[in-house]
Amino acid sequence: MSDQKSAYRVGLIVPSSNVTMETEIPALLKARESVLPEKFTFHSSRMRMKHVTKEELERMDDDSLRCAVELSDAAVDVQAYACLVAIMSRGKGYHRTSAERLRKATEQNGLPAPVISSAGALVDALAEVGAKRVSIICPYMKPLTKMVVDYIESEGVEVKDFLALEIPDNLEVAAQNPEAPADLWRKLDTRGVDAIIASACVQMPSLPAIEKIEKASGLPTLSASIATTWCILKSLNLEAAAPGGGALLKSGDRISSAA
Repeated sequence: MSDQKSAYRVGLIVPSSNVTMETEIPALLKARESVLPEKFTFHSSRMRMKHVTKEELERMDDDSLRCAVELSDAAVDVQAYACLVAIMSRGKGYHRTSAERLRKATEQNGLPAPVISSAGALVDALAEVGAKRVSIICPYMKPLTKMVVDYIESEGVEVKDFLALEIPDNLEVAAQNPEAPADLWRKLDTRGVDAIIASACVQMPSLPAIEKIEKASGLPTLSASIATTWCILKSLNLEAAAPGGGALLKSGDRISSAA
């Protein structure tokens, strides 16, 4: 009998006001189930956060340890921390510190699991597509957007241009039209870039727009949700592919023909 699992529990560490992570990531993995054999269930623990300010983000991040332990109690196979700006606002390279801190908490609880973050996933996904220069769309206020830009650049990727939508209320971020990035990207200077980040925020919906942007721009197009999904699959040692996930999640004829 094969020791390869057929069903996986995905733990989601979620800001309390986030309603998009539990929509887009499951949508991608459910789409994957239509073409590949593995199945997924989703299990969340929430950290309080309503307004996207540096102070609230720091308080929320301090609570992430509790979430990791709670999800560990459910013996999840991987944990994904979804608040890109919370990680990036805490200093360059913090996604590595956070992931190790939370992983150790699961180990101490006797049910260890790999822990990834949307921030680290986006950085790694840019490396995966070979992007050295990008243009990005963020929902954040300009000071937080600049932190995101600085963080990405500290990882060796130049940000050619950015669009800050300046939406401080997290529920309002989630209420944005998921098709909107298909038009918003045209406001960016994309000359000479290797990729577009259509949503550098797991709360800002963009999934229906990703492949439209790729078709119109001719460039690999990522989002925080797509990068997180890719990183979840990599952490589980599974084929990192899903219909509707753009260039990052295309792999083999099955996905290409299903997309």
